[in-house]
Amino acid sequence: MNPMATSMKNGFSTMDRLVEAAKREGTLTVVGLPRAWVNYAEIIDRFSDKYGIKVIGISPEANSQQEIDAATRLRGTKDAPDVFDLSLDVAVANAKRFAPYKVAGWGDVPDRLKDAKGLWYGAYGGYMSIGYDPRKLSAPASYAALAKPGVSVALPGDPLRIASAFGGVMAASLDGGKVDAARGVDLFARIKRAGMLSQPDRAASVLDWDFLNTARAEASARDGKPAWQVTIPRDAVLASYYVQAINKDAPHPAAARLWEEFLLSDEGQNLYLKAYARPARMEAMEMRGTLDKTAAAKLPAATGTPVVLTIPEQDEAKSYLKTHWSQAVG
Repeated sequence: MNPMATSMKNGFSTMDRLVEAAKREGTLTVVGLPRAWVNYAEIIDRFSDKYGIKVIGISPEANSQQEIDAATRLRGTKDAPDVFDLSLDVAVANAKRFAPYKVAGWGDVPDRLKDAKGLWYGAYGGYMSIGYDPRKLSAPASYAALAKPGVSVALPGDPLRIASAFGGVMAASLDGGKVDAARGVDLFARIKRAGMLSQPDRAASVLDWDFLNTARAEASARDGKPAWQVTIPRDAVLASYYVQAINKDAPHPAAARLWEEFLLSDEGQNLYLKAYARPARMEAMEMRGTLDKTAAAKLPAATGTPVVLTIPEQDEAKSYLKTHWSQAVG
């Protein structure tokens, strides 16, 4: 049986019928999608050109919770967002707001990255990495190596507020595939006491998602020798994915579902990969030979099983940081 036929809901029994309905709606409203983020400029334009659907973006700089807040504020109006792009914790907390829908590529998305009912599902993500200036230090073999004297280190913000900074502390907390928040806080406390905790624009090394550090490396390339390189410490691979969801009150329900089909298609997944974001369906696409090999070859190498923190693990770690981070690191 065609997997598309089993995934379609709300009367859209085939892809052709879904496309027809979406074209009749003619519009898709997205929220929290900066065009410079993970190639969304090309993704949006490609979708719009392919289906003749106008894509309206609202609050492009909104974070995940602000996306939900926007939907609450605009509920019942034609301007409400049709779809969301969210962090896992916000998606889980707001699952009742979403319409269940399973895209054709549903089976390729790892179970840990999707809701069993189809309320949300991963689309792209990254691994925490260390970006560094090779003129000032060699590739750090571990996060603990960043505590060496003379190595300036930065997080991309306050880990109590910024998801990527929280991810940096959690990656430094990994021990045997498990997170120990105290371990990460202790490392950054030592770096701070040594006077080596800096700002991203001045540091010799920055902990951030690999798709952002890799983009920085590309932008810094001079004469074929980049002034910024990226490494992922062995057996300390922390993964994080952004998940997609459909607003159950979407003004354009067909366009919303077609958008998700596009994002999770081979074409959409490879467009994320073009910006160094790791597609949720990457492993299956690689097995089938549909992955963009040239783009994939540019990703930093990662050795070890990627760890995706569960919601309870995130909550426990955030609670620890709220109690100890300011006192230990400030």
